[in-house]
Amino acid sequence: MKVLKFGGTSVGSAASIRNVKNIISSRPGSKLLVLSAMSGVTNQLVEISAGVKNGNVNNIFESIRNLREKHFGLIDELIEDPSVNEDVKSVISAQLEILQSGCSEKWSEDLEARILTTGESLLTFIFSSYLKEQNIGNTLLDARDFMHISNLENPDTGYVGELLNDILKTSEENDIFITQGFVRLDRNNNVSTLKRGGSDYTATILGAAIRASEIQIWTDISGLHNNDPRFVENTHAVAQLSFEEAAELAYFGAKILHPQTISPVIGKNIPVYLKNTFTPEAQGTCISAIAERKGLKAISAKDDITAIKIKSNRMLMAHGFLKKIFEVFDKYETAIDMITTSEIAISLTIDDIRNLDLIISELEQYGEISVDSSHSIICVVGESLIEDKGTSRLFEILQDVPVRMISYGGSSNNISLLVDTRHKIEVLKKLNEKLFENNLVKSV
Repeated sequence: MKVLKFGGTSVGSAASIRNVKNIISSRPGSKLLVLSAMSGVTNQLVEISAGVKNGNVNNIFESIRNLREKHFGLIDELIEDPSVNEDVKSVISAQLEILQSGCSEKWSEDLEARILTTGESLLTFIFSSYLKEQNIGNTLLDARDFMHISNLENPDTGYVGELLNDILKTSEENDIFITQGFVRLDRNNNVSTLKRGGSDYTATILGAAIRASEIQIWTDISGLHNNDPRFVENTHAVAQLSFEEAAELAYFGAKILHPQTISPVIGKNIPVYLKNTFTPEAQGTCISAIAERKGLKAISAKDDITAIKIKSNRMLMAHGFLKKIFEVFDKYETAIDMITTSEIAISLTIDDIRNLDLIISELEQYGEISVDSSHSIICVVGESLIEDKGTSRLFEILQDVPVRMISYGGSSNNISLLVDTRHKIEVLKKLNEKLFENNLVKSV
């Protein structure tokens, strides 16, 4: 069985959904489809949740009306049979009534999760009904029946597989299965999410759980590019990446992949293909256990980074000092991205500032603290990158742009630079010129 994930833009209109139907119809074998909400819907649901939290009832009602119109319009474009059309609208209306009823409750994180996951439920039902009207048999699955993920960082794919395989065995009459991305149940069996962009993560969790032959992630971009095409001209899709290379790029900002997407399939030898729904013939990117060649592959950038410096003349080299610093971040469940040390100071970066004030308050007992926000990590990635003779060219960037931190040697596949976000686009362009356009690295 293959797992195919289609993102919000891939199911954002009737024309896009017809594209998806053609893609899945042209690929033989059994398939598990993971679908996102229609593009823009999750943003509307975020606004609804904010309205509940702030007591803004009028905005809630208007947003739900907009959702009804958007999905009813999609149904009218896709489903011609009047009776089927009305039946589908009836189910969507019932789901929206449940949403509206929930909005009368007191706001909580549990309620927010139920609100935010509504979009996937709406879209998957419409899509399943559309396929059936087109005489394409399929089985609609509720992700809440098997996506029991108590640990976001280390999902128990074995348990998910046990639950899902039991369901699949009872539905052998169809070879197309459809479920919702983004949705999970937490350790208390409450509806929760895999965070924004988490449908990719759903696909690889399920792929690992059922030992899929491959996973396909369909978006509106033809694979993972060697630099950010939004800011840099003449980029190209990288044809092949190793799991380790892709994981580095995803964590450090490659927008096509959720940061944790690759982790479930590492070690299971399940290839992941990144494809474009609107140009399905394009090669895209294959991510697998194979490193096709060594050297530079791609550059990505991660924004909203905060740099923290702890300066202490008396304590830095004392036994146990670093341990105490790390314990502060562990206490507030805040991950560190980069770290450098000198004789009198530690510099590190975080991207989660929810507990920043509490962290700073505790760190102040260890030394003088300075905080710089609005930074970006520029990540240069490639198999055995630090052994590549051409890699040294990237350090020429130091004469053009002030660099706050450099991480070199922590991984043989990654060199990271911390710069003020104001310089990010300039750095991406200059690195592209120095490392790619000068043909120091051959295109894949």
